[in-house]
Amino acid sequence: MITLGIDIGGSGIKGAPVNVETGELLAERLRIDTPEPSTPENCARIVQEIVQHFNYTGPVGVTFPAVVKHGVTLTAANVHKQWVNCDAQTLLQQVTGLPVVVLNDADAAGIAEINFGAGKGVPGTVALFTFGTGIGSAFFTDGVLLPNTEFGHLLIREKDAEHRASAKVKQAKDLTWQQWCKRVNEFFAEIDKLFSPDLIIFGGGVSKKFAKFGALLKSNATIVPAKFLNDAGIIGAAMAASKLHK
Repeated sequence: MITLGIDIGGSGIKGAPVNVETGELLAERLRIDTPEPSTPENCARIVQEIVQHFNYTGPVGVTFPAVVKHGVTLTAANVHKQWVNCDAQTLLQQVTGLPVVVLNDADAAGIAEINFGAGKGVPGTVALFTFGTGIGSAFFTDGVLLPNTEFGHLLIREKDAEHRASAKVKQAKDLTWQQWCKRVNEFFAEIDKLFSPDLIIFGGGVSKKFAKFGALLKSNATIVPAKFLNDAGIIGAAMAASKLHK
């Protein structure tokens, strides 16, 4: 079954058709810079552009970097504040003319990794974190998702964790891998204390460089890179939307 997945992020919006039975991207993904300002209407136009690029007609899965409940985006940490309390699902359905499912971006990435990637078949508590513009989180117990955890907003040294340890912060402050991983490890120590995960999956665009910094990371949990790197959100979004086929 082929379903289109689209991942809205703070810096880019990307999508591709996905074989939801294998997790395989069936075409080279299309990435377009997130518009400025990143209002719902502006982002919706990019979503429509991606749909048209792939000449796609069918259910669409769309991720968003915020708490999402019943298709409504309740927060907007790294995008325009007009997304707060926006009925994103209805908006995107109106713009595309297609059935749409909207879900949290890290939750979508976790769905992909649990079903086809680094978390497949792993019992107990699995945590996925996406390090990018912010820090997204997804938690699973024996494969069951607890949605909208948003642990990137845990306070570390009186700041949101993502304001200290995101990939964006590493770049902005020109931190070395060692300096950055020290900040990430403070975050992981808090996660260990509160949740004692068995496995941590390290995701987001920076995960493709895991070989450069993975050995510097510390946790009581096993830490592994995401199998699907920065494509996991696309795959998980498509999997969520594929249920509309049935």
